[in-house]
Amino acid sequence: MAILAELVDHVIGVDPDRDRVTAAVVCAKTQGELASKTFPATRRGYGQTLRWAQTQTVDDRRAWAIESTGSYGAGLAIVLAEKGEFVIEFDHPGTLASKDGAKSDSLDAVRAARETLGRKTWATPRARGLREGLRTLVVARDSAKLARVAAINVLKAFVVTAPVELREELRGLTRGQLVDRCMRLRPDTAVDPEHAATKLSLRSTASRVKQLTIECRELEDAMVPIVREMCPALLTEPGVGTLVAAQILISWSHPGRCRDESAFARLAGVAPLEATSGQTQTRHRLSRGGDRQLNRALHTVILARGVSPGEWWESA
Repeated sequence: MAILAELVDHVIGVDPDRDRVTAAVVCAKTQGELASKTFPATRRGYGQTLRWAQTQTVDDRRAWAIESTGSYGAGLAIVLAEKGEFVIEFDHPGTLASKDGAKSDSLDAVRAARETLGRKTWATPRARGLREGLRTLVVARDSAKLARVAAINVLKAFVVTAPVELREELRGLTRGQLVDRCMRLRPDTAVDPEHAATKLSLRSTASRVKQLTIECRELEDAMVPIVREMCPALLTEPGVGTLVAAQILISWSHPGRCRDESAFARLAGVAPLEATSGQTQTRHRLSRGGDRQLNRALHTVILARGVSPGEWWESA
């Protein structure tokens, strides 16, 4: 398989920030920096970046290595993709920007270009559209779930420290019953200020738990039509629910991002890594890299199917 340096004449490394993007043109043959410049992180600035690059390079013989294509670099990556440019997602730098530890946006951009030049495989930026919409729903749902768990813990702590009469009334209830009962509490400051304040705190926290539960359910329901449009067959697989299917599609992104099943397994961190030494030539170890959210989703599928991870690994 050819390395990138054999396919293009120049690589333009890009280090994006919130307000600006810094681009550096690197020669594919010598890996020397030819030019660098900073542009505003706006649609107009992205257009200026492309026009500047066109004056330094030849069309169809350049590639872009952009850091953080899922965050600060997303805007530039989208604009370049719309123009038909060859865009590569640069992640996990293996070296410092400079041997002496010096760091700047320009040095980071040069490093992105040089490291990308020596690679035989590279990733394209993740797709937008349906995939990006699905990702935002998953992120919002995860955030609501964390807040819900925190609110439930607070609610249970209030029950433990509540006045005796109130504690005895609430102890022994299931979580759903506890939430419903606390939402019906009516504080009466004329009777006992502590009792009233505790009731108000319980009702407020229970209402928050209820609202976050509804929010999680609504976000999950919104994922279903997107998952069905992207890959309807995925939901028919044993052990694959809406959340698992959504995470698989988010990590996979689009056709061509993973060249084969082995690449997808490597992405998920489920491809055994060789750990041979001396006379032991058949030893492997677990991969601790890859997309950990995708790894968790696949682990959920395995458990739902009633197969131990060890048995699944052997069968794979």
